[in-house]
Amino acid sequence: MKPTLLILAAGMASRYGSMKQIDGFGPNGETIIDYSIYDAIQAGFGKVVFIIKEEFLESFKSIFEPKLTGKIEIDYVFQNFDLKQFGIDTEIERAKPWGTAHAVLAARHIIKEPFCVINADDFYGLDAYQKMVNFLTNEVNGSNYCMIGYEIGKTLSEYGSVSRGVCQVDNTGNLEEINERTKVYKDGDAIVYEEDEQKFPLAVDTRVSMNFWGFTPEIFHTTLELFKEFAENNKENPKSEFFIPLVAEYLVKSEKADFKVVPTSSQWFGVTYKEDKPIVQASIDQLIKDGTYPENLWN
Repeated sequence: MKPTLLILAAGMASRYGSMKQIDGFGPNGETIIDYSIYDAIQAGFGKVVFIIKEEFLESFKSIFEPKLTGKIEIDYVFQNFDLKQFGIDTEIERAKPWGTAHAVLAARHIIKEPFCVINADDFYGLDAYQKMVNFLTNEVNGSNYCMIGYEIGKTLSEYGSVSRGVCQVDNTGNLEEINERTKVYKDGDAIVYEEDEQKFPLAVDTRVSMNFWGFTPEIFHTTLELFKEFAENNKENPKSEFFIPLVAEYLVKSEKADFKVVPTSSQWFGVTYKEDKPIVQASIDQLIKDGTYPENLWN
């Protein structure tokens, strides 16, 4: 059974609001999602599931189904504020949903095979998808998950600091912990993060999480139990978010599962600052020139 690609896209809805695609980066207006799905198909994924807000279903269908029909199976799930579906009777007022791990729960009834989770607006590179398919086909089980570990030097912006989940990896290649560093940047030839107004160096090949995770459906049960607890503990905290690394940290610390940090040499691209867009466009142009992608992705 081929693995499934689960794309976190509920947070992008405002940018789809007028039936427009998100920003185009390719020569024919291809989005980053287009390149992600193209790479996933090449690597051997059999299905793509979008996590979206329900009101944007028709927009997504009109954008993606003409391109993808016949190439990969497509499905949609909805992230919303309904807590009763999780067996939570408390009313909790919030302005925005509960975060990435809560979003993943939206797919719990439709994914029955090994799957991976990615961000909709991050460019990960073919190598990462190939390594993920290999892991999901040959290694994954309910106590052995993975994340793709990027070299921090290949994930930075020229235009300002970024937040990165810096991984501590043990000598067997498994995750020990992730520390969120909220201010990482290039400082001359060095890479540093700031904390309490002090600078700390990071090696250029330090592994970081870019939210690219590999699971079996057994993760849904654990995530659901943890979310119930999280929602109860944070009902007075409307900005709290239930992130995938919180689930990973619980499983690692309680010795219920290992997370293999699968290294990739891929260059990550994303648009943290508007000034990043031309760099991403130029990078994709170069990949087309190199023959990694065709000029017109879906023709």
